Amino acid sequence: MLKDRIEIISSRLLDTERQLVEEMRRVGEELGLGLGWHYLLDLTWAAEQLNPTDGMRVIDAGAGLGVMQWWLAEQGVDVISADRQRRRYFPMHFRQRYWIQGWRKEDLAPEPNLYDFLPSLSPRRWHLYPQKLITSLRQLRYKPEMASVRGTVFIYNQDLKSMRDIPDESVDAVVSISALEHNQPDDLRTVVKELMRVIKPGGKLIATLGAAKEQDWFHEPSKGWCYTEATLRDIFDLPADCPSNYDQYDELFEALCNCSELRDNLADFYFKSGNNGMPWGIWDPKYQPVGVVMVKSRE
Repeated sequence: MLKDRIEIISSRLLDTERQLVEEMRRVGEELGLGLGWHYLLDLTWAAEQLNPTDGMRVIDAGAGLGVMQWWLAEQGVDVISADRQRRRYFPMHFRQRYWIQGWRKEDLAPEPNLYDFLPSLSPRRWHLYPQKLITSLRQLRYKPEMASVRGTVFIYNQDLKSMRDIPDESVDAVVSISALEHNQPDDLRTVVKELMRVIKPGGKLIATLGAAKEQDWFHEPSKGWCYTEATLRDIFDLPADCPSNYDQYDELFEALCNCSELRDNLADFYFKSGNNGMPWGIWDPKYQPVGVVMVKSRE
């Protein structure tokens, strides 16, 4: 039975859970979603902990347009895609592929035409970007079978501190991928209590955040907090016997820094700016991801 735990996510997961890694990579590539530099680790670890089954009801907390909700829908899970930021843009290829409910008119992009799928260049310059043009045209004609995606994604724009529309003990699990650390520490305590409120007894809260070794600190480029083991135990109200691998912090961080698969596959957006987690695409991790699992008591 899954128990409460704190686990710095090892880069070895890329080898031991290769099938899940490739599934997450596939979903991201097919939807045109660039993944954060450690997201393959976060997504794979969370999916392994959740082990979703057909018919589950799961909240993706701080979902944005991220991969987890779409992967869960492909597993037959009904997903509540919760985020305090209004998602104003759902590309057509998302809407063609997945059952999405709960959106409003302002959540949708306009209906596309041919020119929406072409590079923002004059026709005389398209030859400079042939691969982009080919990819765009493939998206235009892509007609996936809706029946192949069994789960539904429900869009829910609401602050995680107060999910007033979701009843007590009404979901099987909550999963959150590198999102909760964007709350202030005091607010995060409130968020955790609210997430636990809506989980059924025996259900799980599975979250990934940033790890800190000696003291909590704020990572400015990602606008997220990195937390020590002591702070995570406090915020998530974990028992003293909850296992942790923080004693391997240095070893795990060194392995992460030397991980060629993550280093050599940075998303394109990192190379376009110096204001991100990997400025100008230079591999230089400043923190490592940590996962927390809480199981709601049946008592």
